[in-house]
Amino acid sequence: MSYELFIGLRYLKAKRKQTFISIITLISIGGVSIGVMALIVVIGVMTGFKEDLRDKILGYYSHIVVLKQGGVDNYTETVGKIEKVGGVMAATPFIYSQAMLSTRSGSLGVVLRGIDPETIGKVINIGSNIKEGSLLNLNEPTDKIGGGDQPGRKYTGIVIGKELSKNLGVFYNDTVNIISPMGVMTPMGMVPRIKRFRVVGIFESGMYEYDSSFVYVSLNSAQKFLNMSDIVTGIEVKIDDIYRAKEVGYRIVKDLGYQYWARDWMEMNKNLFAALKLEKIAMFVILILIILVAAFNIVSTLIMVVMEKNKDIAILKSMGATAGSIMKIFIIEGLTIGVVGTLLGAVGGYAISFFLSRSNLIKLPSDVYYMSTFPVRIDSTDSILIVISAIGISFLATLYPSWQASRLAPAVGLRYE
Repeated sequence: MSYELFIGLRYLKAKRKQTFISIITLISIGGVSIGVMALIVVIGVMTGFKEDLRDKILGYYSHIVVLKQGGVDNYTETVGKIEKVGGVMAATPFIYSQAMLSTRSGSLGVVLRGIDPETIGKVINIGSNIKEGSLLNLNEPTDKIGGGDQPGRKYTGIVIGKELSKNLGVFYNDTVNIISPMGVMTPMGMVPRIKRFRVVGIFESGMYEYDSSFVYVSLNSAQKFLNMSDIVTGIEVKIDDIYRAKEVGYRIVKDLGYQYWARDWMEMNKNLFAALKLEKIAMFVILILIILVAAFNIVSTLIMVVMEKNKDIAILKSMGATAGSIMKIFIIEGLTIGVVGTLLGAVGGYAISFFLSRSNLIKLPSDVYYMSTFPVRIDSTDSILIVISAIGISFLATLYPSWQASRLAPAVGLRYE
């Protein structure tokens, strides 16, 4: 052990008459710890919100959507071509339209999505969120599902969200009316197209926006209801690496031809994720100020130690210690405060984050937020950046007091001794 390290660590152990300096040292360690702890927890929560939101979005939207002007007519062949592209895991056709869902209790605007129940589960995760019924019921005859307000009459199946079910007082196996904005021309003028469906499934995603506005019917039912013959809106695609969506989308369009275009999940939700990223950076900058305040405590602690150790510094210089060695002693002392505070804060931040992620202690209103529980995800890159920033600030805080100590002349330090 070098004598600079030995003396630097020795100065952290204050004597009885230096109790005040010892208290300031503990306050400095505590300040750094609180700053690091707050940063890890807050950044972990924001990362959790981002990842949870991303997972929920990708649970109901595919990684890539392939579209064509006027709709995709030869969609079976197109799906086959897309699935041969490198990086593509699965593809499924879909229909997207606006409609109105009407019951005895009222009516609400909904997003009507036509899907293939057999292949949709390979692309998105809606099947795992079905609380009652099944997506496969969309292809089942009504008499196999049971019940009905008119026995013997067959109704097409529909799957709705839990919140939509609550808002309209609709339950599993009830019937609802779907009204299309694209009406039918009659001698009396334009008449809205209305068709009765039976609720054969209820899903719960945990996202209020989806659970209160999405409804699913089979692809064939949507085509008949919207009078789309054998055309679909587009093809949904799942890939093996979500962060290569733009690259895979480009390859798909290249294989299919110029009349097609692709949109990836990052492009479709660009504004949302950009806002989350900006908010995360802003919170990092704001909370780093806590560590800066603790750094001022380190500065004041070292200044007081230097003033109290004038005699020691003078003796060391008289014995041949260089200005660089004196500077190292006080840098080591201040850096030790920063490192200890950072490590304690990191341990505390991980402990709090682990508790929050396991306990689900904080519940969020699902009609306000995109999720119902408090998400926490600790990212190793963020944690390393926080630790490096805290230690870096602590190091910078030691430079001025250490430099001042190194400039002390032995004669000045021993003048009154």
